Amino acid sequence: MIEAQDINRPEVVADITAAFQRYEAALTSNDVATLDELFWDSGFTLRYGTGESLYGIDAIRAFRQARNPNGLARSLHNTVITTFGTDFATANTEFQRANQPAGRQSQTWVRLPQGWRVVAAHVSFTH
Repeated sequence: MIEAQDINRPEVVADITAAFQRYEAALTSNDVATLDELFWDSGFTLRYGTGESLYGIDAIRAFRQARNPNGLARSLHNTVITTFGTDFATANTEFQRANQPAGRQSQTWVRLPQGWRVVAAHVSFTH
């Protein structure tokens, strides 16, 4: 059971914030290798996108490799990172890309032996 003092421990928030920022940098620069590294290498990993539902790391990798690398720059707003204990976190943010509707992104992160990894992600437009 998670106790109140285990929510948003500063050192854990710092760790996951660094992982989240590394993910964001990789996303906007289309660094597919880093994106792949930061997702859990498992058939259980999932990513729901704006037009796709991806089940398993192989589907997520195929999507990343086929993705158009242009126009990925974006600004983030209202980012909320919440940690529970030392090994579980959520990251939620709103984003804006040029000439596109605003969007939302949520990620579930787990600290595995390899480090922090996204185990589930969701991206949608706010319309």
